[in-house]
Amino acid sequence: MAEVHQSVQAMSLAGAIPPEFVRSEQEQPGTTNSFCATGTVPEVPPVLDMAQPGCGARMADAATEWGFFQVVNHGVPAATIAELQRVGRAFFALPQEEKERYAATDPTSGRSEGYGVGTKASRNLEEGNKLWADFFYHYVAPAAMVNHHIWPKNPASYRYGHIPNVRNCFHESTCVLSSPAGDMIDSREVTEEYAGNMLRLTREMLEHLSVGLGVEKGALMESLAGGEDELVLLQKINSYPPCPQPDVILGIGPHTDMGTLTVLLPDEVPGLQICKDGRWHDVEYVPEELVIVSNGRYKPGMHRAMVNKEKTRMSWPLFVEPPPELVVGPHPQLLAAADNGLTKYKTKKYKDYQYCKLNKLPQ
Repeated sequence: MAEVHQSVQAMSLAGAIPPEFVRSEQEQPGTTNSFCATGTVPEVPPVLDMAQPGCGARMADAATEWGFFQVVNHGVPAATIAELQRVGRAFFALPQEEKERYAATDPTSGRSEGYGVGTKASRNLEEGNKLWADFFYHYVAPAAMVNHHIWPKNPASYRYGHIPNVRNCFHESTCVLSSPAGDMIDSREVTEEYAGNMLRLTREMLEHLSVGLGVEKGALMESLAGGEDELVLLQKINSYPPCPQPDVILGIGPHTDMGTLTVLLPDEVPGLQICKDGRWHDVEYVPEELVIVSNGRYKPGMHRAMVNKEKTRMSWPLFVEPPPELVVGPHPQLLAAADNGLTKYKTKKYKDYQYCKLNKLPQ
């Protein structure tokens, strides 16, 4: 039987905080929330209504200025969001031994799937600090990368044995799935339905962001994956248990994500912060919102996760990435439009870029 590592959830119940969880003074929330200390009124991170005219231009502006925006009226059904959250909470309520059956592989390998605990977090990812978080990763697209064996059997509604053709979901607000025999699958199979909606939403956002760059609306999707079928979606669930000392601990420290976009579904417990102009801004909870973090010429959004003294906070980030073998670099049309045609980004396979970032190697 595999070794069982103590989870952050267990440490929270015990009320103990080992010193490796305590952040340096330069990172501690109690000393870096400058708006709280000075009484200065912070800027409000942008919330965009995707049903309103002109949303695309505002989205491009927000991605340029903040590297971050929140969206409402995004077309993802409220029932799908609620069920995704329900099955995620049910998984983290399981006994530790059962969760450990889905233990993650080495996160520096470039393919990290399964359950993990902050007490076992890689030192390369957090410079020696442990994460006040337990988490679960798995791929949801494309079909060739989905491994249902790593999906939890409990709760039963998390997992089933068929990969749908998510292309049929792109133009629908609700994704209807069919089994190999043609029978309808109950809507409890929420993760696949959510993935179909995320592919549709990702395409729409990339079209808006392409136009904001002055290129054809399909340019970013084509350059990132060669088309919708190959786009990689990696779903993560974060669980941040109550922390006795939230002023000196972070769930996850300051970082930027490595992929193209991150679409994050928060819960009602506050804790996400975005950095702009050297200051940390609270991201206010808006019911049924999705939080988007961008990358590239659009500013990479530096963010961190706070913890709460009394409540567990959870989030469901979905990482949108190019295929591992795809050669990525600046879009040729953007280089042609530049004054000198030069770029500060090297062209390389995405898997090589990912490996260097995870292991903090020069790019």
